[in-house]
Amino acid sequence: MQNIRVIQAQQITDTVKELCIRANTQLPCMVRGLLQDARAKEPFAPAADTLDLILKNADIAADGCVPICQDTGMAVVYADVGQDVHIAGGLLEDAVNAGVALGYTEGYLRKSIVGDPIRRGNTGDNTPAVLHVRLMEGDRIRLTVAPKGFGSENMSRLCMLTPAQGLEGVKRFVVETAKLAGANPCPPMMLGVGVGGTFERVAQLAKEALIELREGPHPDPYYDALEKELLEEINALGIGPQGFGGRTTALSVRIKAFPTHIAGLPVAVNVGCHVTRHMSAEL
Repeated sequence: MQNIRVIQAQQITDTVKELCIRANTQLPCMVRGLLQDARAKEPFAPAADTLDLILKNADIAADGCVPICQDTGMAVVYADVGQDVHIAGGLLEDAVNAGVALGYTEGYLRKSIVGDPIRRGNTGDNTPAVLHVRLMEGDRIRLTVAPKGFGSENMSRLCMLTPAQGLEGVKRFVVETAKLAGANPCPPMMLGVGVGGTFERVAQLAKEALIELREGPHPDPYYDALEKELLEEINALGIGPQGFGGRTTALSVRIKAFPTHIAGLPVAVNVGCHVTRHMSAEL
């Protein structure tokens, strides 16, 4: 029988704290690379200057360990937990929230969470986090912290299409979402697209597609071609960096699909800004 590995809740708290700070101050290498590539290809001077400022801002944030954006987001945390792990000394959710509270307090990050969506009232430490727990093989825990700002989150959309609307309905919805978003999500955007599943699963797919920031082509050539087609159509909108026009409205479109019911075709788009952040660590 496989030995059970013990991980202390305090280790989780300490790791989440550091990930909160790093995710808010360091732009992922892949996002930086996409911005640099967009800058190299941008002939429109106002758009090129804007991309230069975006890259300079990211450098200042990393060098000074200060937030890339004043909206340090709601902490979205993925915990991929090995089946051969035992967490000792506390509950996983409590450990994660303790780490978020410490990270946002000690890192001097803006605390943006209200305790009730209608009655409001700031919680004071940016908790609770949105926690997704996924079981996996092995005796490790992989933690990913992805702060999500709401300039972009507010532009995200979900639609329960009918199967008759098909591929064209999906494409129309994705492009329409980007067009309606306009300059609001601080473009150039990153788009995570979920297709299939159920009402709640399709939203999860879109978030996962956005946060995982997959490099390289989609493993399914069908969806790889669709990602490229959608990216081209969205960039043809001409919204451009920060809405000033230009060639780059979106840096990437990433799709995740899941089986669905014969009577449905759910689609969701999770919009990310040019500061689509995440940091991961393994215990």
